[in-house]
Amino acid sequence: MPPRALFCALLIVPSLAPAATLERLRVERVDAPLYVDVAKPRFGWVIHAEKNGTAQQGYRIRVSRDGKPVWDSGDVSSAQSFDVPYGGPALTPGERYAWHVSVRTTEGAASGDGAFGTALDDAGWGGAQWIGKADAASLPAPVLRRPFHVDNGVQRATLYVAGGGYAAMQVDGHPTSNAVLSPGFTDYAKRVEVTATDIDLAPGDHTLGAELGRGFYGMTNPNVWHWERAPWHGQPRMRAVLVIRYADGRTERIPTDTRWSLADGPTRLDDLYGGEDYDARAAAPSQWAPAAVLPAPSGRLVAQIEPPIRVTQVLNATAVTEPKPGTFVFAFPRVIAGWADFDVEGPAGTVITARYGEKLLPDGTVDARDEHHYFKHGFQTDHLTLGKGRTQWHSRFSYKGFRYVQVDGWPGKPSLAALKAAVVHNDVAVTGRFDSANDLLNWIHRATVDTMLNNLYSIPTDTPMYEKNGWTGDGMLGVDMFLRNFDAAAMFTKWERDIADTRGADGAPLVTAPNAGWALDVHAPTWHSAYVFVPWALYQQTGDRAPIDEHLEGMARYVAMEHARSPGGIANTELGDWVSPETDPSGENAPEDKRIAATAYLYRMERVVADMQRLAGKPAEAARFDAMADAVRDAFNARFLDRDKAIYQGEGDQGYRQAHNLLALGFGLVPAELRERVAASVAADAKARGDHLDTGALATKLILPVLTATGHADEAWAIANQVSFPSWGFWRANGATSLWEHWKLASRSRGHYFLGTVDDWLFEDVAGLRPLAPGWRRIGVHPAFTDFLDHASAAVMTPYGEASVAWRKAGAQVEVDVQVPVGTEAEVGLPGKAATTVGPGSHRLTLD
Repeated sequence: MPPRALFCALLIVPSLAPAATLERLRVERVDAPLYVDVAKPRFGWVIHAEKNGTAQQGYRIRVSRDGKPVWDSGDVSSAQSFDVPYGGPALTPGERYAWHVSVRTTEGAASGDGAFGTALDDAGWGGAQWIGKADAASLPAPVLRRPFHVDNGVQRATLYVAGGGYAAMQVDGHPTSNAVLSPGFTDYAKRVEVTATDIDLAPGDHTLGAELGRGFYGMTNPNVWHWERAPWHGQPRMRAVLVIRYADGRTERIPTDTRWSLADGPTRLDDLYGGEDYDARAAAPSQWAPAAVLPAPSGRLVAQIEPPIRVTQVLNATAVTEPKPGTFVFAFPRVIAGWADFDVEGPAGTVITARYGEKLLPDGTVDARDEHHYFKHGFQTDHLTLGKGRTQWHSRFSYKGFRYVQVDGWPGKPSLAALKAAVVHNDVAVTGRFDSANDLLNWIHRATVDTMLNNLYSIPTDTPMYEKNGWTGDGMLGVDMFLRNFDAAAMFTKWERDIADTRGADGAPLVTAPNAGWALDVHAPTWHSAYVFVPWALYQQTGDRAPIDEHLEGMARYVAMEHARSPGGIANTELGDWVSPETDPSGENAPEDKRIAATAYLYRMERVVADMQRLAGKPAEAARFDAMADAVRDAFNARFLDRDKAIYQGEGDQGYRQAHNLLALGFGLVPAELRERVAASVAADAKARGDHLDTGALATKLILPVLTATGHADEAWAIANQVSFPSWGFWRANGATSLWEHWKLASRSRGHYFLGTVDDWLFEDVAGLRPLAPGWRRIGVHPAFTDFLDHASAAVMTPYGEASVAWRKAGAQVEVDVQVPVGTEAEVGLPGKAATTVGPGSHRLTLD
């Protein structure tokens, strides 16, 4: 056969690929978890199919242990493809299970395999005790070790670790995993997280080792949040057991106990805020003593469900300057959270001091000032004492927010490669994408993503440089964009428990979570609303209603209490529309009546709790909260709405306040007959300000979506594309690589995401991709800016698989490519035009 004929013949051979395949097989929404501590774990999968219209018709799940069947669901006729609960006999603690799912679809069968491990019971810990250093005044980080022997025929070895603080584990001097700052941070009096890691062990003699860091458990640097006085405070400690299973059925356990030896390690001091002192000369301790058995933290052991913190990237320095003799400043491409990697050689005993900061002072040195005097002993500073020969080091138990590192005491002049910057955060998968024809909008999205990642350290933090706290208002504002951009559902499920852990006798949460008992914690329903809005966002964005079921009783109690302490339906708060443009760059409330924000948030919480009660099948409770909300709405409008002017005003306001009117519109408080006029007042005020917003953290989330939804897309577009103060473009024009805490150049922090909620608008209005039903069961594709932009695209990972849109102008029409996951449908249309509904698959539509 001639070559061309052969080529043509090959082209017509039908594909042997299956019509449908399974992806993202998960247990409890995690890939192959090794420490599942729920009695009935939930299974999930994603169907990938080439043919449009493919639908799941049924499934069968089989669970086994050591090849023996444990549970068979039988053939279930259902379209459910996630959160399918285990229905078999009680799972054995500390065991490994395999599971297989077979799925029937309209295009044939598909199957896949997964695995998971169960949590240890008391017997599984093998008598492991909490160990560490008994001397309460000793500062060096303890190192611990225990030799052990491994026989031939290891089938599996799993290391389980719980920590009061951090436990960096090693076998034969090598890390047992690439996780850092582990285990995760909680209120240790309520919950202590456990990690499980499979490790490879060859036959022979080995040494299991650990170095313990203080974290938030044993902090010694007095600070404004009182972490050094936390109820759980003490020397760092750990409980661990290495479980070795052999092919012949034997199980050996190496637990933590007094057979472990302890010494002071080379980390002479570690502080999350202050930094670390490291002496390379002490890297090999010579004096060892038995480890001390210490009291266990009072919190119960729970699985660490959030992804591990890891080094996700290493950045090279872009420049080294010498602003004054002997002082060298390394610059990196962008603001990050993490640490510097040192590679230096000099005389033993040489002390190098490294100061980290997000910006420079006028003289070119690094701004590492603790301007508010938050900390008594040190801030963002490491001290490295060199040993013999070459020293390669990075901090182990602290992280910094920085773009610049200033080093003093360096032997000679450092090369550009002598310092690198490690990007460190919880290793959440980046699952969202946004792109457009507008370079400024693309920059805003990139900076938002980087800034959010910089603030993921077991909790969503408020700055990696200054506070490292889980401010509830910040996380509440950002939860939608976190869930849209990242596989962060487990992180926020965990953080919702942290919020619940802060509740006092009255049922109200605190404004930071976890919380050590900060005396300045304030009454702020605007911030407390995170307790209600985080599980609601989890349900809307991921379809997971388990957090609602877990916390509904507590949420209902809190919201009812908040209603009861709001006289006449009018609430108050210490925290309103924080950091509006005219406020102090260190942070303060907008010059306006905070009761409007507080009451709007109370109303919204009551509506959401009512919806949650309906979801839970409690119509009477839903009606009770709806009645509360109706009363609050009526009181709100009677007190604050000027019906003649169609604007909302409060006492002490400095002029027209965009935030008041945006909150009323965004939360559905405005009477229908006035909605158009109220929205027009916002647009007119922004226009009068030269197309600028005048909003702080609360109202910035609403301004562009509300203007777009109420017929003022042109003003939303003008605000988004501003490059003068206050705007995102103003930041960029002044060299920003991340989002800032304030609109002004004097902003304290340059690593803060809560003014970046414009990202919601980029996805939902510019690209036009939004959920129309919980969990993206119905997908809305409604781009609103085809008159302003040539093209835009976005993608999100739904529980059913990736949903995406890419639209572009084609003359007088708009072409739209839509990817709709199996199990969902999409509504596609342009503003003011009839929409088209399409089912699963890839679609190209032309819209007029």
